[in-house]
This record gives sequence, C-alpha cells and structure tokens, in this order.
Amino acid sequence: MKNFKSKLLSLLVAVCAMGLFSSCNYNSLVEQQQGVDQAWAEVETQYQRRADLIPNLVNTVKGYAAHESKTLENVVAARSKATSISLSAEDLTEENLAKYQQAQGELSGALKSLLAVTEAYPDLKANENFRDLQVQLEGTENRIATARTRYTQIVKDYNVAIKKFPTLLYAGWFGFDPKPQFKAAEGAEKAPNVEF
Repeated sequence: MKNFKSKLLSLLVAVCAMGLFSSCNYNSLVEQQQGVDQAWAEVETQYQRRADLIPNLVNTVKGYAAHESKTLENVVAARSKATSISLSAEDLTEENLAKYQQAQGELSGALKSLLAVTEAYPDLKANENFRDLQVQLEGTENRIATARTRYTQIVKDYNVAIKKFPTLLYAGWFGFDPKPQFKAAEGAEKAPNVEF
C-alpha cells in the first residue's frame, strides 16, 4: 500500500509539473501567435497601401496614354481582384495564402506592364505627379518585401515552437496549428532572359 501511495504521489507531482510547464509554455505560444497575427496585419497593410496608390497612377497615365486603355484596364481589374481577397490571420492556410499571393502577383505583373508602357511617353516620365507616384510605388514594394520577410521569420519561429517537444504533445489541443509561409512565384526559379 505504501508503494502504491508513493507511485501515486510521484504521478501527481509529474502531472502538476507538466501542467505548470505547459501553462508557462502556453503563454509563450499565445505571444508568438499574436506576433504572427501582427506580422500578417503588416503584410496586408503594405499591400493595401499599394492598392491605394494605383488609382492615382492609372489616372495620371490615362491623361498621357489614352490609347493604352487595355493595359490600364488590366491594372484596374488586377487591383480589383487583389483587393477583393481578404485574408484574416485566423484564415491563414496554405490554400488561402496561395490564392492571396496569386492575386497579388497578378497585380504586380499588371503594374510592371503599365510601367513598361510609360517608357514610350517621355512627357509622362517627366510629369512630377507620375514620378512621385512611381517613387511611392517603389517604396511600397520595398515595404511589402520587408513585411513579408518579417512575417516569414515570425512564422518560422512560431512553427518551430509548436513542433518542439513537449509542446507538440498539447499545442494542437489548444488550437496552435502551423501557419503557412509565402512561396516563390511559379517560374521564379528561372533567371530572366536578358538580351542586348
């Protein structure tokens, strides 16, 4: 009987110790999950900033390059598609992030086409409003890259934390699931063909 009580006491101490350890680790996971949510919000903010610049850019170009209406329509349509996809931190899954990233990639491609068209219009390139918008757009693209890099690092840290022992034993019970990472765009592994 004494041996049974000793084993029971040891088991209770182990369960209490595990509970205490897991509650401390739980708080850390909550902080990391909030960090992921905050980093995602920053990514969305920078994409929204870019979307907000586009109407001004399109209107400025429209005045100079009216016959480039197809390019302008493509930019407006891509912006509309990109801003129609709303992805909250709670809905971050591989599939949802891929759809979001595809829409943003289409917008990036449309903007590149628009900026390439503007090369044929020296008056437009000399326009102060256009230059300012182009500088703001370039700055926003840099901010997007920075926000995505921060998100990627924070998600990596979070995903590692929930996969470490003993956390992996109970992280799923409390709803701490892995968060998705950005993936390179299709064809990004191929170097662009440069010809002179």
